Amino acid sequence: MNNFFRTCVFLICSLAAAVPARAQVNAEQVMNIGRNVLGMEDYMLAIQYFNQAIKAKPYLSDPYFLRGLAKLQLDDYRGAVDDCTLAIERNRFKTEAYKVRGFARQQLGLDSLAILDYDRGLEYNPVDQYFLFYKSVAQTELERFEAADSTFATLLRQYPRFEEGFSARGRLNLLRGDTVAALADIDRALTLSKSLINPYIMRAEVHSKRAEWADALADMDQAVRLASDQPDLYINRAFLRYSNNDYFGAMSDYNYAIELAPSNYAALFNRALLLFEVSDLENAARDFSAVLKLNPKSFHALYNRGLIYLQQGQFSKAQKDFQAIADRYPRFYPVYYALAESRRGQGDLRGAFSFMNKADDLVRRYVDNPERNPLDRPTIAATSNQTSRRDNEEDMTDSEVMDRFNQLITSADAADTQLAYNEKIKGRVQDRNLQVQPEPMYSLTFETPAASLNALSNYFRELDNLNQRHYISQTFHLVAGSPSPIGEGRIADTFARVEAFTSDLSTDRPRPIDFLGRAVAYTMLKNYPAAIADFDRVIEATPDNTVAYMGRAYAHYMNSSRNSAPGTQQEESTPLPAPSTQLLAAMADYDKALQLNPNLVYAWFNKGNIYYEAGDFTSARQAYTQALQINPEFGQAYYNRGLCYLNSGNRQQGFEDLSKAGELGVLPSYNLLKRMK
Repeated sequence: MNNFFRTCVFLICSLAAAVPARAQVNAEQVMNIGRNVLGMEDYMLAIQYFNQAIKAKPYLSDPYFLRGLAKLQLDDYRGAVDDCTLAIERNRFKTEAYKVRGFARQQLGLDSLAILDYDRGLEYNPVDQYFLFYKSVAQTELERFEAADSTFATLLRQYPRFEEGFSARGRLNLLRGDTVAALADIDRALTLSKSLINPYIMRAEVHSKRAEWADALADMDQAVRLASDQPDLYINRAFLRYSNNDYFGAMSDYNYAIELAPSNYAALFNRALLLFEVSDLENAARDFSAVLKLNPKSFHALYNRGLIYLQQGQFSKAQKDFQAIADRYPRFYPVYYALAESRRGQGDLRGAFSFMNKADDLVRRYVDNPERNPLDRPTIAATSNQTSRRDNEEDMTDSEVMDRFNQLITSADAADTQLAYNEKIKGRVQDRNLQVQPEPMYSLTFETPAASLNALSNYFRELDNLNQRHYISQTFHLVAGSPSPIGEGRIADTFARVEAFTSDLSTDRPRPIDFLGRAVAYTMLKNYPAAIADFDRVIEATPDNTVAYMGRAYAHYMNSSRNSAPGTQQEESTPLPAPSTQLLAAMADYDKALQLNPNLVYAWFNKGNIYYEAGDFTSARQAYTQALQINPEFGQAYYNRGLCYLNSGNRQQGFEDLSKAGELGVLPSYNLLKRMK
């Protein structure tokens, strides 16, 4: 259910643009920046801007609503409920606040209250597509199947091409046991859109229950293709492959799931079982040990590891595992036969006979009077979520039946994605895993770069010289990706930096370095127009300042991007330049930086990214090649050039570049190579 709301709620971001501007000038400016930052998905930073607007004008509804929307994206559901309630108290006609609060309430399991919010929204707009959709899902969760069916009927009558609606109703029909109707809805959803994940998962489930393994695998293959970064899908496909006697394919899926999530309980447990089955005892024991680190009370991991130790002749280790089980389940008779074997292996025949007699006695007494002498029979749960609950085994009863120890676990998390009915959100195609993103551009920041596998130091001469002169107490850094601070405290520090630089600039003779520092701080806060204005002052005073050209180019580039970001709204009195004008300005600044320093590898790389975004893969490839001639160890340039080759149809050269990028520490290369091959 969580995935459903994480993907669906982005629709509302675009509605932020419809909020009328009513606050005074300063509050409006803060709100506009906050909207832009919200559209760029930097939710922590957006919250800080909305906090400022609330302090300035606490009686306005809009900043509370937008802050609630940002909190929802950060999974702070209670905070989202509280902020939307404050927004509604100030403007009870704010329908989108009811929608966001309904989302948050459903995430908290408060489906009945969510329905009240959706009903209130439907009072204002009786045929709103998403109020109807989310209400029907909430009714399904409450098992109000007839009411949900009625809501779906209204929804699909109004929106007959709404594929997520058919997918959701397919799940409703599955829960009601109407497989025929469910498959009809699933097929209809996939006819309307081949990019939906959940219909494939649901149909695979139907096929697997019928032991139609080939059809189930075909559907799960499609789900994996659409969500190739989800380990739970690989776990469930491995189960299907195992059921179809494809051990090699199952092992491959478990390996990749663990590569994506090294602490995934289900993947480790299942791989251990499979390794045990093919007699790879050493690696099976290693995986069972990893499972026991995650959950020391996992009965099945402990028992199977004991069996492996027996086969390896490590009898004392086996005895230790079996004794731990006997202490917890004193009437579980198979463990005493296992203990007898471990004692016999150590030469203790008396102890072996004693344990065998104890096991025989438990069985004999059970046969004589099962009700009076029940046996301990721990079971394994069917899903990973159940497993983590049941492997605690505090609530197990003596009468539970163990069907078999070596039962593979399927992933409940993957099953939950049946509720992830993706809305078609403008600007969110990347969430469907249909696009591959290039490695990001480099930008200036005061934040210390995170450690990475990449050996590149992000050094260039002019930046190092500037830091060495210690004009200011802060150190400038060049980082790949967003330069924004992470964490409320770091964001507050950045706002404080702006205030400090502003104070320093209030003197009669302001220094260019302070304008540069404030420009970088504004860039970190995603206030790009203000950053550009300060970079302009730096370049006016020091026209050969390579660092300033690099910073201003990035600000121009991001300013062009925010024009089309969801939620962007600008006052009529302060229109932004067109995106094409901004990109040309960014290119001109990178060219100037390269004129000053022809070996500035990051300027070539960033130019390549601008060309790539424009779809000019030939020019982008040439720019990345220039960067690689300067630094042949620049893994990100290999990765992005590889994407250019792939987009141009040159798979062989693309694969070579991606392979080299992976060798140099760009980990997404391996994921992409696996998918492409």
